[in-house]
Amino acid sequence: MKKTIAAISIAVIGSLACPVFLTAAEENEEAVKMTDLPAPVQTTIKDKAGSNEIVKIEKKTEEGKTVYEAVVNKNGKEWSIEVNENQRDRKDREKDGGREDRL
Repeated sequence: MKKTIAAISIAVIGSLACPVFLTAAEENEEAVKMTDLPAPVQTTIKDKAGSNEIVKIEKKTEEGKTVYEAVVNKNGKEWSIEVNENQRDRKDREKDGGREDRL
């Protein structure tokens, strides 16, 4: 019985601490201007965004690699375009829904 209570306690504490770790991992985000991006990354973001408004661009590090995230407003919904430092399109997704649809 004591082992069960201890295991449940550890699980609850671990699940409460998890958002803290995720938040800390995202703290390395930095707002950047389109003109500050490498030319190939600019091209990829502009191509993906098309005529839609680019709301903001962030530079962040994920697993030790630089990633650029552009938030685009398409028909009143915010979409995220992620491009790695080699200008490869990583994914497009709707900010609220998390869908992996194409922009």
